[in-house]
Amino acid sequence: MTSTPTTTQGRPRALTSTPDIPPAPGGGRRRFRIGAGEQLRGGPLTYAALVVVGLLSVFPLYWTLVAASHNQQRVLDSPPPLIPGGNLFHNLQAAWEQAHLGKAIVNTVIVAGCITLATLFFCTLAGYAFAKMRFRGRGFLMTAVIATLTIPPQLSVVPLFKIMADIGWGGQLESVIFPTLVSAFGVFFMRQYLLEALPYELVEAAKVDGANNLRIVWTIVLPVARPAMMVLGMLTFVQAWNDFFWPFLALNQQNPTIQVALGQLSASYTPDQSIVMAGALISTVPLLAVFVIFGKQIVGGIMSGAVKG
Repeated sequence: MTSTPTTTQGRPRALTSTPDIPPAPGGGRRRFRIGAGEQLRGGPLTYAALVVVGLLSVFPLYWTLVAASHNQQRVLDSPPPLIPGGNLFHNLQAAWEQAHLGKAIVNTVIVAGCITLATLFFCTLAGYAFAKMRFRGRGFLMTAVIATLTIPPQLSVVPLFKIMADIGWGGQLESVIFPTLVSAFGVFFMRQYLLEALPYELVEAAKVDGANNLRIVWTIVLPVARPAMMVLGMLTFVQAWNDFFWPFLALNQQNPTIQVALGQLSASYTPDQSIVMAGALISTVPLLAVFVIFGKQIVGGIMSGAVKG
């Protein structure tokens, strides 16, 4: 015969009650969980750490602005200047004219835009196929895609350069765009996201309703994959914009991207560091503009992809 658990006062204790939480030193009860609607609040140390990290992150951009606003001699002084000078617009104009940055920026927008759009399209399709479609050899092909991430890109430079020269794309933007239309990282990234975010039941229900694969991708996969696509698009655009190694080999001085043009600007025996910094500042402005315009959508996509329910 079992007895009902009782307290020291003889009253029955509920069998489903939670264990006692040890009292806090001040006499209150310790709180180990955050309830619905409650928010964690940071203390002074948290805000101080965030301020320090923010300042360290912004300082390289600020130093670029400072160096671009002085002359060569002032930039090389010790200690270096920390306050902007009065030569900013002169140095910006000099960098723009010496490196032909206008054409370089247009070329880079074309290259980065094409690579980003193609990567989002093809990697989303491939990620959906590897995540939710059943076909023979799926595991082997996915392993082969991941294995390509271990190959250094420098190993493919010679054969890739020869291929571009044989098809007549030497010095053309096509030689930079087409080799990077699909990335193994993008395929793996989209596949991992769709594995968790896209239920099999939703795809099967669409097939029962008579939808083909293209309609499923357009009406179901793309809306579900939007958060991951925003993140992948941002990473791809920044990488394509800042790429230097392959565009430097594939393009020429008459048809450069922005990074190749900046490399030519600093290729002299004694480059003017203030003008080089002015060119770097010009190349950074479009990236900042893209983040300002699409930053809200990117952050919103990340947050919507993090909420489950």
